[in-house]
Amino acid sequence: GAASVAVGAGGGRGWAVAGLSAEVALEGRLALDRRGGIKELSERMGTVYEVADPDGIVLSAPGVAVTLAAQILGRLGDVHRFDSLSAVRAFSGLVPHQKLSGMGGSIGGPTKAGDACLRDALYLAADHARRQDPQLAARYHRLMTEAGKHHTSALCSVGAVLLTRIAACLHDGVAYVVRDVDGRPVTPEEGRAICSQRYTVPAEVRAARRTVSRNKVIKGRDGAAKSGVAKRSKAASVPAQA
Repeated sequence: GAASVAVGAGGGRGWAVAGLSAEVALEGRLALDRRGGIKELSERMGTVYEVADPDGIVLSAPGVAVTLAAQILGRLGDVHRFDSLSAVRAFSGLVPHQKLSGMGGSIGGPTKAGDACLRDALYLAADHARRQDPQLAARYHRLMTEAGKHHTSALCSVGAVLLTRIAACLHDGVAYVVRDVDGRPVTPEEGRAICSQRYTVPAEVRAARRTVSRNKVIKGRDGAAKSGVAKRSKAASVPAQA
């Protein structure tokens, strides 16, 4: 896993990354424990994170606070163990599932084949990052308004991009730089203003996406129910009137 690979990275950082992975797992087990214990654990995670990432590279990403930074780094481990950035995305399970057949193929939802704890952290971070990073906001806005995606699907896509950028920054040892869509660096205040002014998804679009998603679920359930009735008997699904 991420922890065992990270131990071999050498030095205090490798130990710290392995420790982060253990701390994150422990936090999950104590999620229903007393608030005091959770607070103490969070503080300990922050201390270990500072050792694992002294330059605060993960923390420099938009939408990422100390707890999420520790969770992302602890579950991701040493980025140098991955052959490519696509391998990093695959590890998160946020990449689309591709369905192939003799007649062609289609793209479905996320594979969810990777680390669930990492995926949860990226989903939360993405929801904040889309309000701070114009490039991520533009992607989210396009997926919602043009591609017809619902909120969850769009956030998974943003989360995959966010992870790719964090991994690239960790690999190169540089901080994350928030930029406008034209590549110009922007301050956090400028980034939030741009996201709000240009890329706010209209309320009616959000409502429409929720309706489409709900209808798909209902249609799928109805189809399964009708199929079951057809297999059991030839009787009509609605009794005929006498």
